[in-house]
Amino acid sequence: MRVSADTARCEGHGLCEEVAPSVYELDDDAVVTVAHEEVPPELERLAEAGAQVCPVAALKVIR
Repeated sequence: MRVSADTARCEGHGLCEEVAPSVYELDDDAVVTVAHEEVPPELERLAEAGAQVCPVAALKVIR
């Protein structure tokens, strides 16, 4: 599983990072970065949860 981040859409709310800090981080400009090119199986549920809470739909889970 992978997660695509639309950095142009990200508004830096940080909800993804709160839900899944081992998957998402906000950089110094408060733009989301994804920590794993391929999300490890043990983090997939967290990655999905983090993507779902994004209020601007900047994160897309790709299977």
